[in-house]
Amino acid sequence: MGGVAVAATLFSMIFWAFGFLRMGTTGLVAQAKGRNDSYALRKWLLQSVVFAAVTGVLLIICSPLILHVALPFFEASGVVARQAEIYFQTRIFSAPAVLINYALIGWLIGMQKPKGPLLILVLGNAVNIVLDLLFVLGLGWATQGAAMATVIADYLALALGLLMVRRILAHDGSQFSREMVFDIAAFRRLIMLNRHLFVRTLCLLSVQAFFTAQGARLGDEVLAANALLLNLMVLISNGLDGFAHAAEALTGESIGKGDRRQFHQVVKVTGWCSLICGGLFCLFLGLGGNSLLGWLTNIPEVAEQASVYLPWLIAMPLIAVWCFWLDGVFIGAVRTDMMQNTMLIAVVIVFLPVWFLFRDLGNQGLWLAYTVFMAARGLGLIWVYRHFSKNDVWFAARHEFI
Repeated sequence: MGGVAVAATLFSMIFWAFGFLRMGTTGLVAQAKGRNDSYALRKWLLQSVVFAAVTGVLLIICSPLILHVALPFFEASGVVARQAEIYFQTRIFSAPAVLINYALIGWLIGMQKPKGPLLILVLGNAVNIVLDLLFVLGLGWATQGAAMATVIADYLALALGLLMVRRILAHDGSQFSREMVFDIAAFRRLIMLNRHLFVRTLCLLSVQAFFTAQGARLGDEVLAANALLLNLMVLISNGLDGFAHAAEALTGESIGKGDRRQFHQVVKVTGWCSLICGGLFCLFLGLGGNSLLGWLTNIPEVAEQASVYLPWLIAMPLIAVWCFWLDGVFIGAVRTDMMQNTMLIAVVIVFLPVWFLFRDLGNQGLWLAYTVFMAARGLGLIWVYRHFSKNDVWFAARHEFI
């Protein structure tokens, strides 16, 4: 279990770093849909899939180096490290499937087909659970079985994703061509777009890693309590991301059409929906947060420690809602450069200085820095949104990715 946990955490970090394959594809496809440009819809799909497949193969080739560099950071015991290697060496073969699925899910969201990503994720997780039970408990394959279950599930999910995309494209009257892949200018734009998102994601991962590392220095109970609260934060972010995904698809479509009225209406509606959702999360955590912590752990000391810092999490939805929502707007507008820049400012100029100034407060200071960091992300994007709206930048630059 320890080996699987270590390796699974490493995979989460690696694959999360390539989440730009999902986000970058969505904005481009949404704008192409708004223009009714079937050629661009196929081109961005094909280029994103090719880019994802090549990246996945490179990860497999580089896997010995990745494992050699990354595994020592977990400071695992010899037995756990060996099990982590076994898991990693098998699961790494799912990298092309995972990354291509990112591109397919981004394409489906941009096409306003949210049922597709839902079915892909449900199938992948359901198959993974069943095969885990079969391989690990039934056949006794232990770590190797857990990794094989995930690999098979990822490729079955990929097959379903490809089938869905094929059905959607069956009647559009267009065809794939070699020119789509070898459109170097478009490919360069795609790489630049994904570069911004990659840097942004690395910054976010760095903050999360720093938060975890500083919590670990404060003791095992604080580390465990922070882990519980951050898991709840993931739940909050996934809920708020639903409206962000809607903003991605609908703002991208309105910019592709050149419809300013629809764009601002979409921003307004998705903003209100996100705010209401954030308020409901605050209410839910405020009324039942302590009970929820009791359900998540049977260790009284950890639950008690987590309850001390629960007020930060209760306030978080209404603080973080702005950056989650506006991330969707900027992805749909294909202005990922601003997402990168505001993230860099929030990390370097806000998060690290605030933590340094209040580090003597221990974990309270750490949560203060993280909360102010999320607020800074939202305020930065709000400022850019107002500036772009005032100067009509959203539509002035819409030709760049056509």
